[in-house]
Amino acid sequence: MIDNNFIQKVIAVAEKAARFIDSSHGKVKTGEIVVKDLNSLVSYVDIESEKMIVDGLQALLPQSSFLTEEGTVEQKQSEWMWIIDPLDGTTNFLHQIPVYAVSIALQHHQETVFGLVYEVNRQECFYATKGQGAYLNGERLEVLSVKQADSLIATGFPYYDFSKSKAYLEVLEGLIHSSRGVRRLGAASVDLAYVAMNKFAGFYEYSLAPWDVAAGAFIIQEAGGVVTDFKGGWDWLYGKTIVAGNPIVHASVLELIRGKGL
Repeated sequence: MIDNNFIQKVIAVAEKAARFIDSSHGKVKTGEIVVKDLNSLVSYVDIESEKMIVDGLQALLPQSSFLTEEGTVEQKQSEWMWIIDPLDGTTNFLHQIPVYAVSIALQHHQETVFGLVYEVNRQECFYATKGQGAYLNGERLEVLSVKQADSLIATGFPYYDFSKSKAYLEVLEGLIHSSRGVRRLGAASVDLAYVAMNKFAGFYEYSLAPWDVAAGAFIIQEAGGVVTDFKGGWDWLYGKTIVAGNPIVHASVLELIRGKGL
């Protein structure tokens, strides 16, 4: 079912939303921003782009259901389910910092079979299909086993759950001393996609939602990388902790995280 024609149609849906997001850059007024939770922002751009994506994907796969960040469509159970973040990196977008993306994943019977991350500013379209590899704008991606000492590591900082802050910062300190540096872009889907293309060798974060990680983590897996939760298990989609990277760096970061009791 997920053939090249299907993939191109999903890409077209993502590109349409990306064009709308890009056209709205710098135009959102302060009064049009809503604080959902502590430090969690949303604007009409998030809402409208989500509606646009849902409409496009619903037309493509009418029997499917949706799990979306902004909740513009009722969540139901079905054989096929889309997991969508219409604008990952909303805070970056609102502050006009150029790292934000559209993130779309498709599950069949709760198994992810397709993932797409479209970074708006650079027009980078990452996508992967189950068993068929990962791609960036049509070019095959393969995670390389670069050593941690020669690598950049990516992370993110929770904006409301600070319960693990002390241990988390200790992990950060350890990685600063054992890598070429740690970066925090502010959009987990892009962090993960950049692991798949070897810009980063690893990524870790906690307190993330399924729509933050579903597509990007799947792309890493299809590119030959490793994805687990902080315990080394497989509950990274709903368990709110994730470690991803090439096999060498994943193992190293996971060992450091475990050593700090996270």
